[in-house]
Amino acid sequence: MTDQITDAAAATAFRRLVTHLQHRHDAENIDLMGLAGFCRNCLADWVLEATVEAGGSMTKEEARAAIHGMPASEWKQKYQTEATPERLKKMKESVAKNADAS
Repeated sequence: MTDQITDAAAATAFRRLVTHLQHRHDAENIDLMGLAGFCRNCLADWVLEATVEAGGSMTKEEARAAIHGMPASEWKQKYQTEATPERLKKMKESVAKNADAS
């Protein structure tokens, strides 16, 4: 199915997703992980891996800033709230589902 998506379309959709996440501060990483099994930091890691595989250079901090729209530490300070036991449980269950699917 993904072979039907051109690289240009994928790049455009990815940039739109990043822009969307940069404006939706209420969608915290822990909640994204609990619902979808990935978060902003995952996207940043994937960008970093793809950049290195393509022969480029990028640090983890640079990748996270590109996805967060600011340094990740600043994003955490401004927008991250407490990880409640319920949120942590949901995130761990989602991560386990990802591991089972691999």
